[in-house]
Amino acid sequence: MQELKAFNEKRAEIYWWLSSVFARELTEADLEQYQSAEIRSFLSGLGENPSLKPATDKLVDALNRLNDRQDAQLELAADFCDLFLKSDKESALPYASMYVGESGLLNDKPAKEMESILEQHGIAVDKQLNEPADHIAIQLDFLGNLIIRSNELEQERHMEDAFAEQHEFIEQHLLNWLEPFTQKCTKLDEFGFYAAMVELTAAFLALDDHYLIGE
Repeated sequence: MQELKAFNEKRAEIYWWLSSVFARELTEADLEQYQSAEIRSFLSGLGENPSLKPATDKLVDALNRLNDRQDAQLELAADFCDLFLKSDKESALPYASMYVGESGLLNDKPAKEMESILEQHGIAVDKQLNEPADHIAIQLDFLGNLIIRSNELEQERHMEDAFAEQHEFIEQHLLNWLEPFTQKCTKLDEFGFYAAMVELTAAFLALDDHYLIGE
């Protein structure tokens, strides 16, 4: 169980990292960290998995090009704004409601479902992230918390139940809309950093989902 719990911690950390990317624009300090040997080694490790390698390669390429991009932080912040904060016609809005069911800003069912899930688990959303609950950053953060909470379990059968819950959440609240979201990001993100991050997120979720069901 200890080895499993250590692996769970790594899974949660990755989801929290991915959540932070979509929660706000990256700062100068963030970009410096992204260029560090530690992060490059981490990305290299992710790329050793064949299913993650295409997205990881794109992300590393974007980071390399950032070194030559004038006013890199400001330009990347502008990319974030253009991609995630404008209208549904101009941007790839990062809400499940835009892609699930009767997609559009008037479709609040995914947000209400996510609010209910957060309340059931007693998990609060960061108040600084003033977004509906179906925002991808909130969903990924919740998933990280769900994983860490499962580490409080001591019996294998309870961990199996926790894995089933995580699998269900990934299937019903993330993988059900990430494909069209990824396609739209790829189409609109000319520089490619955030498109690569979205592609990596989708690939990691698919990989993790297979792990949870024992494939």
